Amino acid sequence: MRRTSKLLVFFSIITIFTFGCQILNNTELDQIIQESVEPPTSPNQETTVTIPSQAMEESAAMPLPISEPVSEELLVQLYENASRGVVAIQVLTQEGGSQGSGFVLDTEGHIITNYHVVEGRTDLEVDFSSGFKARGEVIAIDTDSDLAIIKVEVPEEELYPLTLGDSADLKVGQTVVAIGNPFGLTGTMTTGIISALGRTLDSMRDAPGGSTFTAGDIIQTDTAINPGNSGGPLLNLRGEVVGVNRAIRTFNFTTEAEPLNSGIGFAIAINIVKRVAPALIAKGEYHYPYIGISSLPDISLIEMEALELPQSTGAYVTTVNAGGPAERAGLRAGTIPTDFPQLDAGGDLIIAIDGQPVRTFGDLLAYLINYKSPGDTVVLTILREDQKLDLELTLDKRP
Repeated sequence: MRRTSKLLVFFSIITIFTFGCQILNNTELDQIIQESVEPPTSPNQETTVTIPSQAMEESAAMPLPISEPVSEELLVQLYENASRGVVAIQVLTQEGGSQGSGFVLDTEGHIITNYHVVEGRTDLEVDFSSGFKARGEVIAIDTDSDLAIIKVEVPEEELYPLTLGDSADLKVGQTVVAIGNPFGLTGTMTTGIISALGRTLDSMRDAPGGSTFTAGDIIQTDTAINPGNSGGPLLNLRGEVVGVNRAIRTFNFTTEAEPLNSGIGFAIAINIVKRVAPALIAKGEYHYPYIGISSLPDISLIEMEALELPQSTGAYVTTVNAGGPAERAGLRAGTIPTDFPQLDAGGDLIIAIDGQPVRTFGDLLAYLINYKSPGDTVVLTILREDQKLDLELTLDKRP
């Protein structure tokens, strides 16, 4: 995040980045979300990697056993193992300096962090826990997930790749740990729990029509995440990375307009990183599947009644983008005005994808992100007026 002495300027969902941590305002869950899926590519595609590369599997230490209750000894051992693979990132921009965090992916010198940490960089420094410092080069970015890959040329003994876990195994209430560089305090460890799963955030990529795409399968945690933690690892008690810390929601600020933790933080699920990072390293880009719709994030009872829907679960289609997969498949958006501004009745309600229930738009995104790729075909089960229909749809890549 960038440090700035000016007032923070808030956008509809995401405020400006300060000191390597995104700050979100309280309107995010009230917005109509622009569909944008960043799913794992399918195994039959050249750019898709469904498991971490061999280099990523190399780690500084074996996963730690979990003991109940969480012991002081376990946390100390976790920190001693994992902190060696966490780095502090110092960035110079035309607006001044900024800081963030990152962690080592492999013994070839690849570091992962958030894109917003390195955005606008003119110079980049990577500081290791040993005290070793090196210049870094950003070799690839992904504005859909807010990820960046940094390459460093350093002695191999400085590289301690962290073990990547499986975010599909996460449960709400599970203890997690963040290690990073909050407010420039390198090597800081904080603990908390998984507060919720399957959240959505705006991506950093513009979508057709002037809005932004949506990042899905986001982890919510109450682990203390502050400016400078962005790009650092969220770890389970085995010392495995389960997420990349990305953003916080807060209305609390220091006298220098730096945001303060309020107990609501967000991390990119590591299973997305395991799909995206190898493609970024190998080819410099990653393509996400695209349906071509906008949807309500969820449906209140008042909205259900205004839209005359038979249920309040599902992904209600508010917009179908011209020429996209949804239009070709015959999906319909609402066209009948209601008492809600910019919310028309008569649209399709997506209640399942490939037989998997869709309770909210986040469920639809999470499925696509984790299991589908551009070119794949899916079956959407929809409610249209009093009919239940199955529509076959072939996914594109994001335009």
